[in-house]
Parts: sequence; C-alpha cells; structure tokens
Amino acid sequence: MKFSDMPYQRVDFEKLKKDFSDLYDSFSKASSGEAQFEVHKKYYKLTEHAMTEITLAEIRHDIDMTDEFYSAEQDYYDANMPVFKNLIVRYQKMLYESQYRPYLEKKIGPVAFKNIELAIKSIDEKILPLMQEENALQTRYNKLLASAKIDWNGEVLNLSLMTPHLRSNNRNIRIQAWQKYSDFFVQNQEEFDDIYDRLVKNRTAQAQKLDYENYLTLGYFRMNRNCYGRGDIQEFRKQVKQELVPFAEKLQERRRQRLGLDSLHYYDENVYSITGNAAPAKTPKEILAAGQKMYNELSPETGAFMNFMCENGLFDVLGRKTKKTGGYMTYLPDYKSPFIFANFNGTSGDADVITHECGHAFQGWLVADDPIREHADITMETAETHSMSMEFFTEPWMNLIFGDRAKDYTDMHFEDSILFIPYGTMVDEFQDICYDNPGLTPKQRNAAWRDLERQYKPHLNYKGNSYYENGGFWQNKHHIYDSPLYYIDYCIAGVNALQYKAWMDQDYKAAWASYLKLCRLSASDFFTNLVGEAGLINPFEDGCLKYIVKKLDV
Repeated sequence: MKFSDMPYQRVDFEKLKKDFSDLYDSFSKASSGEAQFEVHKKYYKLTEHAMTEITLAEIRHDIDMTDEFYSAEQDYYDANMPVFKNLIVRYQKMLYESQYRPYLEKKIGPVAFKNIELAIKSIDEKILPLMQEENALQTRYNKLLASAKIDWNGEVLNLSLMTPHLRSNNRNIRIQAWQKYSDFFVQNQEEFDDIYDRLVKNRTAQAQKLDYENYLTLGYFRMNRNCYGRGDIQEFRKQVKQELVPFAEKLQERRRQRLGLDSLHYYDENVYSITGNAAPAKTPKEILAAGQKMYNELSPETGAFMNFMCENGLFDVLGRKTKKTGGYMTYLPDYKSPFIFANFNGTSGDADVITHECGHAFQGWLVADDPIREHADITMETAETHSMSMEFFTEPWMNLIFGDRAKDYTDMHFEDSILFIPYGTMVDEFQDICYDNPGLTPKQRNAAWRDLERQYKPHLNYKGNSYYENGGFWQNKHHIYDSPLYYIDYCIAGVNALQYKAWMDQDYKAAWASYLKLCRLSASDFFTNLVGEAGLINPFEDGCLKYIVKKLDV
C-alpha cells in the first residue's frame, strides 16, 4: 500500500490494556509450549498493529512539526509509550518465566530471551512518570531545533538547510554560515543546558529507582547490549586513540595541504576539496531514479526492494522549513514496509540517504517474512553495519548521482568514514562521563567535551568562536539528547564497514555474499557471533583497528 493511503487511527490504550489482559490470561492457561506459542503469535499481531499506528503518527508529525493534529498525537504517545512498554515487558516476563521455556526458546531463540531479560531489568511501573517526562524533554529539544529561523541573505533557513553554506568552497561564506549557525545555539544555550541537565537527572533518577548506581547500567540494558559491556567499549576506545586517531590526523594533514590552508579551523571540518565538496549533479527526483537503477543492477534482491519502496511512496526526503531535522529509517509492520525520512539539501548527504538509510531499509525488507519477529530486534551496532557497509557497496554507481565528480565523492566518503570514528567515540566517552557524574554543571560538561576534543581531534582550532572554544559544540548532536549511549554503535559498525571496504577492494563478489548473509541472519544470533559467521573480525578484538589501518593506509 502507498504510504499516502495508509489510514491512521489513534491507539486506544485503555482497549490495549484490556487486549493485553486477555493475552496474559490466555498465555497463563495454555497447557503446552505449542499452545503458548500460538498465543505468542497473537502478541505479534497486537503489538505490530499498535506500532504501525504509532509510527504513522510519528512520521507525519516529523514531516510537518507545525501540524496541530499530529503534534497532539505525538504528545499523546509521549505520555502513553511508557505504558505500552510496560505492558510488553509484563508479557515478556511471563514468556521468560514460562514452564515451557525450553520449547519457546527453541522456537524464538536464545537472543530473544536475553533481550527479554534486559527489558525486564530496564522498566518498571514505578518509573513510568519519569519516562513520560523524558519523552516530553526529548520532544522539547527537537522542537527547539526545528524552531531555528536563520536569516541567510534575506531567506529564512532552518538548521538542515544551512548545511550547503556550512560546506561552501568559499571560506568566507563558511565562516559567515557557521557564525549564524552557532549563534542560534548561543542564543538558546541556557535552554539547551536546561533540557540536557534535566535529561541527565531524569535518567539517573530512573536508574536509581531500579537500584542501579547510575544510568550507565540502565542505558546499556536499554541499548540491548546483550553480548558485551562497558569494559569492552572502554577497550575499544583505547584502540581508537592508539590506532585510529593517528591515522585520522594523518588524513587531516593531507586535507589541510589539499585545501592550501595554514591550519584547519572548525569551519573547515567538513570541506574536502578546494573546488568544493562533491555534490549531487541531479535533482531529488533524479537521485531517487538513480538509486532505483543502481539497486536493480547491484543484485536481484536490492532491485526488488528499491522498486517496492518507490512504487509505494516510502520516501519523504525533501527538506522543508517545518520538517524535523535529520534523517532515519523506520518500519510499518502491518504493511511490511520500511519508510525513509530525510532532508535533501543539495549536499553529498543526499546520496547517503540512498545508501545508508536504504541499507537499513533493505535489511528490514529482506527479512520481513521471517515468522519469528524477535529476529527483527537487531541491536544497533548490527543495524548500523547494514547501513554503513551499503555506503561502500554502492560506490561503483556513484557516477549516476555525482557525474564526473564520482571519484571526488568516494575519496571524500572514505576519509569521512575514517575521521568519523574518533568523533563518534568521543561522543560516547562524553556521555559516559556525564552519566557517571550526573552532578556536573553545564560549564563542567562543556569543559569535559573540550578536553575530549583535544584527545580525539587534536587538530581542531576554534579561534574566533568562544561558544565552541568553551565546549558547546556537542549541543547540536541530537543523539546525545534523544538516544543516550547510541553513538558508539555507529563507530563499531564503522569498523565493520571499513572491513567490508578492504574486502570488496580484493573480492567484491565474496564481500557482497558475506553482507547478504549478515543481513539474513538478522538477530538470530548475538552480534559477537554474527560478525564471525559473516567472516569479519570482532571490532572488540585487540588488533582489529591496527589491521584496518594497515589495509587502508595506502
């Protein structure tokens, strides 16, 4: 069904509570594992329909954040999603404690039961008011970002639509654009500080009500970290600092020379060519058409996927002034339909939508008919491996989007993929510090961020911008507010994507076969096993980053 034709009806949570009550009753009365699994199929149907309606409302709210109807619907779900989550966890606890668990675990898989254990540990009725407040704070942050109205030569732009000017090949334009961009954050700094301060204290309070020392334990449970922990990530950060930061700084120095600059300032960060970054030589409509041609040539599976997406209008990618910033892929279970939300702005990021977000969507579409829905509950580092690797697999077709600047794009993409990992790892360490020390003042948090920048990005020069020099840059990264502890998943996945990059340079066909296998495995196994099954090195394994640098530093 086309997205525009999908009907929406608000979820009646009182009725949903009754439906779950009936489900609990049926499950407890079932006299065999087979009978309980039949009840479990009803659970799939019940939860998937509710999530379809909730997701429809979220997408339509994000498409136009001034739409009063869907704004009210978003407020409604902010208040009721914790209730929904609690209903689910209560059912999952019954599943977890079932006397027929051996049969159920054989049907559903051990990963699902480990995830249920983490879910049980991460929610309780006593923290529902705090979870509702957390949702409202996140919505407040996103509305604040969406409220940006930047006067650019007489035209009013939001943050997303400023991106081309932030990356202009004219340095004076970049300086002016970055000043206007950061001015918005300076003008609203107290509110950004207040929102984050409240979020840290709120999440800490949730953790302490569940008898955890701080939010880090609870946050790891909520991120479904089911096969590695904080210690593994701390060791990963050490590898990044030892192996990848020196390589990244080497690439930064090459970039400085290529741009002909005496030093790299913050407004030079996202510029890779003296003639300007490679940008799509196509209109948004032509980019989608290029994506359709590309995926039809890449493989039968990707072709069928992309045709389905285009025929059913499952993209909303045009940047608009009242649209939520950023981009994502989500899923509408009733229609077995991925949906891609983005803000095309004329930069290379438009191509990322057709590669990165389609990597997510392709994997979801590929396993849509798997009868065990828990297999769709992939952890985030696995999900980001699907998307970030697709960016490399589609590079042979970038001429369809960038024309004669295709090589400029792929060179830039490679550098950016390396340079991102130190930055993303820094974001994770910053959050680790904030939640390990929830009493930090806004000023102390900013100081912690600036100190980390000196470790992970020592070349950075903020001269002329006191807001960034004093550690304010992190406030424009919505993951820090919206998705605590998520960002490291991009970095772990980035390591996998770089492994695929090295592999496909030697044997594209074998690398693609491995990627398809990984996508089809979905969440049928734990991440640390999945990478091995696909023929990749576990990113937590000592020496993994050293191997990647050796392969790619040519």
